[in-house]
Amino acid sequence: MGERSTTGSAGRGPSLSPPSHRTKVIYVMGAGRSGSTILGVALGNCAGIFYAGELDKWLLMSGVSMAERDQDANPRPEEGTGMWREIREEIADAGPLFGRDTRRCIEHSSALFRVDKWSERKSLRGSYRRLTGALYGSIALHTGASHIVDSSHFPLRARELQEMTDVDLHLIYLVRDPRSVVASWGRRGLPEPSFPMLTTNAYLWLTHLLSVLVFLRQPRDRRLFVRYEGLVADPARVVGEILEMSGSEAALPDFAALSTGTPYHGNRLILSPTVSLNPTASAPPPASLVTSILQLPWRVVFSRLRPAAGG
Repeated sequence: MGERSTTGSAGRGPSLSPPSHRTKVIYVMGAGRSGSTILGVALGNCAGIFYAGELDKWLLMSGVSMAERDQDANPRPEEGTGMWREIREEIADAGPLFGRDTRRCIEHSSALFRVDKWSERKSLRGSYRRLTGALYGSIALHTGASHIVDSSHFPLRARELQEMTDVDLHLIYLVRDPRSVVASWGRRGLPEPSFPMLTTNAYLWLTHLLSVLVFLRQPRDRRLFVRYEGLVADPARVVGEILEMSGSEAALPDFAALSTGTPYHGNRLILSPTVSLNPTASAPPPASLVTSILQLPWRVVFSRLRPAAGG
């Protein structure tokens, strides 16, 4: 298993100003419930790579980490909270700690349909990019990592990162069988929200449309199309290709014992100290003729996206 980079907070001082070089960011883009957390955890177990989790929540939660917000549910409340608190204090001057409205205005795919918010989105973009760049830079300095993994999903966030001069973006477009995604979003009785089948299919269409456009405008040598089913079948091959694409020389981790680390936010998987990603066939997706028909065009599109993990 490759040595993990330091995840504890470093001492504060003048050296914690944003670095002059570009921060290397591995961004996992695509629909929610597609396996980005387990992919991020696996990458975070490689030397020099820090899994920061879903950093889009920084705007929603005003910089307060998941561990700080829910210490009762967190089995390791002492880990990571200090680091995220110090980062929050250090970058406060980079821009306002936005709230839900700004996040929805800039990052959500539905922002494109909010015509009344277009002028506001334009005026906020400069502050948004300064804050985001400072956040990545501060994380890199605290962890000593050469690469930061952000699993925020949103293609419009990836589009903003493509325009930032202080970010060296390496883009992962992660896709899972739509029937599995629809079934996951439809589950009730969980802390996360649930949505009807047709609503989730519409969400998938919009997400894939924007994601494909953002993916294709990314330089070919700094992008990779990944299928979740391929990841779970051969994690060593897929993670190895991501490391190569991102310019990391780290050794592959022990996929049977992955430390979840101290990400800012993520799904319930990160509440376990360790998880495994052993090679296995993914579970058969639930039968859904409607979803299969509605998502059929994307099967053709995905088959043509290159470069793709596993060839």
